[in-house]
Amino acid sequence: MLDVAITGMGIVSALGLSTEEFHRRLMAGEVAIRPAPWTAAGRRSWWGAVTGFVPRDWMDKKVEEGTDLFAQYALAAAQQAVQQVDVTFDPERAGVVHGTSIGGARAVMKAQHLLDTQGPQAIPRKTQIQIWPNMAAAQIAMRYRLHGPSLTVTTACASSLDAIGTAARLISAGAADVIIAGATEGGISGADGSADGDFVPAMFHTSTLYGMDAPSDDPRRAMLPFDVKRNGIVVGEGSAMFVLEQGARARGRGAPIIGYVRGYGSLADSFHPSSPDPSGKWEAHAMTLALQDAGITPDRVDALIAHATGTPKGDTAEICAINQVHGQRARPLPVASIKGHIGHSGAASGGMAIITGLLGMREERFGHTANTDEPDPEAMFDIVIGEPRSMPYRTLQVNSFGFGGQNASLVVTRD
Repeated sequence: MLDVAITGMGIVSALGLSTEEFHRRLMAGEVAIRPAPWTAAGRRSWWGAVTGFVPRDWMDKKVEEGTDLFAQYALAAAQQAVQQVDVTFDPERAGVVHGTSIGGARAVMKAQHLLDTQGPQAIPRKTQIQIWPNMAAAQIAMRYRLHGPSLTVTTACASSLDAIGTAARLISAGAADVIIAGATEGGISGADGSADGDFVPAMFHTSTLYGMDAPSDDPRRAMLPFDVKRNGIVVGEGSAMFVLEQGARARGRGAPIIGYVRGYGSLADSFHPSSPDPSGKWEAHAMTLALQDAGITPDRVDALIAHATGTPKGDTAEICAINQVHGQRARPLPVASIKGHIGHSGAASGGMAIITGLLGMREERFGHTANTDEPDPEAMFDIVIGEPRSMPYRTLQVNSFGFGGQNASLVVTRD
């Protein structure tokens, strides 16, 4: 069993710029999916963009100019997490593990747009340092003058859990005492959540071209996790960051502990670039590895936050996987997804699920799956819909499954 304490959390999301606001609005049933400023394929399109984010609230002008939006989100979320931790880091024993799917792809697209429309002189001078995926981790390390491990994980939508799991194992191996870990995506909106002039990021159209997004005239029908009518995703963005510490160290200094990372499983599906193995067996195996790492059996899990993107193939495979691991229980396992609230925030989605899951433990309420009203009858578990459920829970499993067969699962506990 891993003994890694979570002592700080921070978030930048479509439902707010603090963990408390994000959780409160999610539990109130708010849906942050809204009309995008552009159309795709000649029809209405949706996104789950961050709004109200002002970079200069979190960093100085020099850092703002030298970073892409994803790194700015990561810095803001990391700052929130660190502010919760009343401790001075030993810089040689503290590090960063950060995950992202696309890194500074937005900066690349913006630079190309400026080149095409205005010429070479319009390209931002610092584009080179804006684009690298490792720059979020680097900026966090520079902000706090950390000299321990500084790693970047890019495992698509599994990046949050892989970053947190990797950090937990580094701490358990004695490579660091404290690690700031999490993941970020920031590729669709401008910093304030609106269109950025005449620039349209190509990434906005990719899900439509690949047949992934759901045609809908209603934002509450655009993303339907585990619903029989599910038909695609809504692109989202944001960041979720954590301060992780060696458990005995955190307890020894009397730190307020939010929860613990107890188990982590990660493996390759090795089936298809974008579709999971329909049997769900490798997703199930990742879940089982996380349980084994935590030293617990499936019946010890009180609730699960699923990846559940609302795609026909993705949800079908995950239903099979959860059935295989948790389907034989005497009382069906409560399961939910946060994506109906905020869209699919890519690399950040798993971390966001952990945040609301841990805050829900504190108030003994488990969040629901927004928008879904006709749960898939193949599920041998209890898909929580309609409203949050009042229930005590201490052990939570979180799944994240990404393109390329990146399967990750994490077990977190209240104590």
